Amino acid sequence: MAGLVAGPAPAATEDLPDMGSPSDTVLSRDREMQIGRAIYASLRDTGHLITDPETQEYIQDIGQKLAAHATDTGQKFRFFVVDDPAINAFALPGGFIGVHSGLILATASESELAGVLAHEISHVTQRHISRAIYANQRASILTMAAMLGAILLGAATGSGDAIQGAVVAAQGAAAQQQINFTRSNEYEADRVGIGLLASAGFDPAAMSSFFETLARQTGPLASQAPEFLRTHPVTVNRVAESRARSAQLARPEGIVDTAGYSLTRARLRLLTSPDQEVAIARFRAELADPAHAAEIGAAYGMALAQLQRGEFRDARERFSELLQSSTSTIPFYTGLAQAEMGLGRTAEAFQTYEHAMRLFPRNVPLTVHYAEALMQHDRPKEAHRVLLDLLNAVPPTPEQVRLIALAASAAGDTADAHYYMAEYHLMSGDLKLAADELRIAMGIPGLDNVQRARFNSRLAEIQEVLDRLQAERRRDVSASNAGKRP
Repeated sequence: MAGLVAGPAPAATEDLPDMGSPSDTVLSRDREMQIGRAIYASLRDTGHLITDPETQEYIQDIGQKLAAHATDTGQKFRFFVVDDPAINAFALPGGFIGVHSGLILATASESELAGVLAHEISHVTQRHISRAIYANQRASILTMAAMLGAILLGAATGSGDAIQGAVVAAQGAAAQQQINFTRSNEYEADRVGIGLLASAGFDPAAMSSFFETLARQTGPLASQAPEFLRTHPVTVNRVAESRARSAQLARPEGIVDTAGYSLTRARLRLLTSPDQEVAIARFRAELADPAHAAEIGAAYGMALAQLQRGEFRDARERFSELLQSSTSTIPFYTGLAQAEMGLGRTAEAFQTYEHAMRLFPRNVPLTVHYAEALMQHDRPKEAHRVLLDLLNAVPPTPEQVRLIALAASAAGDTADAHYYMAEYHLMSGDLKLAADELRIAMGIPGLDNVQRARFNSRLAEIQEVLDRLQAERRRDVSASNAGKRP
């Protein structure tokens, strides 16, 4: 039996050594990754992340397009969407970039969304978090890291309790000031981010125009400002400087929003609306407005709404019309197949899926939906096979790794299921649980030599990192105790 042959998870990777920077002595890149992964896992566990495959794929695609122009140091990024109507975005240590659904819906163009992501990417590449901690070397690295995680988690989830507890634990506002992005950090992130926008083919003026629009719409009172403007204050001078900088760069010709931007906004409008009827009313209004009637997002949003409401016949008709207008838009195939499933036309639905899989092999959302349909119709071995083919070719999300573990378990491939769950725990930063899953996998009878070698190799990698982290913790404790001695 085959197993997921994934590269080493971030927790178990060893990068080639470099000279580093002074801030590395306080918060190394490895430690940044540990903190960022832990905060990301906490967000996922609280249910605040949007795990919709199409939304995940879109935000990751646009983020990686920008990140490809950001650094040659090997910094890796993970982009994700938080289910929150607040207009906000944030950067976590280790290259984890979060953007709220409310911010995506507040943008007027794809370049504006790219501008926010470019700004946050620049906070990471310029090491603003570790530089802020380095500025106060007297603070305990463990205390500062713990407080940083809790404050960012509180900001991302709107949990005042998390923020308050962190501030108390770290002795209040003085420490908090050390991790707030300074004015110079914001200017630097603007400058670097504008360059990223132009290099990646977006409008370099979009970042400042979006910030300026937000400030103009909300008025001068801080309490009325979106969360993004409170954490990233916009001044007249800052807008003027960023506009002047973007004017010096050539604006790429023919900038148009991708279909993914319109479709993602439609999905988010429907998925995050507390009242589905409000979203549907908006789609209907846009379809009736000649200025918007030709836009693909409203028609797609209506088709999704019909699908969710069980109006499968109407949904099938609308998705068929959408496919006739664009045979290269993958979500239309998925929607059509789901509508056919709802009508009980199982054979037609699988034909639609399989036709799309031939046209767009290893597309992540399409393959995930196809595998889910296979599992729902008692075909777990096929689901395991198509997911394995996908996840050996693209970096998986934790949700996708968990899905292949479920498929393997349902197919009777128990050892592989435990191996996948080990990878799932690695992605969550829990190395001990990952090691336990591998030990269980190795104890299952009937393993072939390839499986046994793979499991052993992965366990050895994890154990090596566990030993190193334990040694680092001992050094931290010793250094802390030494600092307390008179």
